[in-house]
Amino acid sequence: MSEFTPLKHYFGVELAERLASLIVPHDASFPANDFVEAVAEQVGPLELKERVAVISRELRHSLPADYIVSLDILLQLLGPENETEEGMFTNGYFLMPVAHFVEVYGLDHFDVSMRALYEITKRHTSEYAIRPYLARYPDESLALLTTWTKDANPHVRRLVSEGTRPRLPWAKRMDPLYGDPRRNLALLEPLWNDSSFYVRKSVANHLNDLTKVDKDATLDWLLDQWDRGGEHTPWIVRQSLRSLIKSGDAEAMRIATYGRSIGRKRK
Repeated sequence: MSEFTPLKHYFGVELAERLASLIVPHDASFPANDFVEAVAEQVGPLELKERVAVISRELRHSLPADYIVSLDILLQLLGPENETEEGMFTNGYFLMPVAHFVEVYGLDHFDVSMRALYEITKRHTSEYAIRPYLARYPDESLALLTTWTKDANPHVRRLVSEGTRPRLPWAKRMDPLYGDPRRNLALLEPLWNDSSFYVRKSVANHLNDLTKVDKDATLDWLLDQWDRGGEHTPWIVRQSLRSLIKSGDAEAMRIATYGRSIGRKRK
């Protein structure tokens, strides 16, 4: 995609035509022309997220009424996995309405929808789509995310961190998981010093969010991580504390510089 074209303009008629051309081989009854026309009539004045919602809604109207059947068709569009740590909003941008489709229309089907998000995130991202599932299915979601922290695919491991961030950009703010930041920290624990920079950066961003929600719990946890060592620990700690450091928080600056050696008062 050209850097001179606003991202929102990729979610319009051309994308509708692309999706229709990909769907028809798997669903001969798909009303491609009606689908494209319906999208064209609505997207003009809209911003990015609203455009994505329009395309997702028109997919729902045009595909079979059975969600599981429709989802199976859409999963045929995914293509090869993203083998890099970038490109999810460039090469994989066309899957954003598919992720939104699962986010909005699949909530009554936890297992199949989460499997779909697992596959989508390997090509695009499921960090937004997964959040309603966290709210409706707390126990099931936590169990699955715990398993995903050990997944071989870095995009899946990143989803664990990014999808549960309290202040994920472009998303509605979310409290710590089920009111307890320790649940967030427990998910981040296996991702500390992850082999992927992509994952480590997400962990640091997540922790930076948590410093704004529960500073004391986050600082105590970060001090514990100094004891674990690892070549990436200093960088992750500094990145995790960057907002506190920017605000002049003396304790955060001491921890970022000296770690466990300076200690801190437990409250």
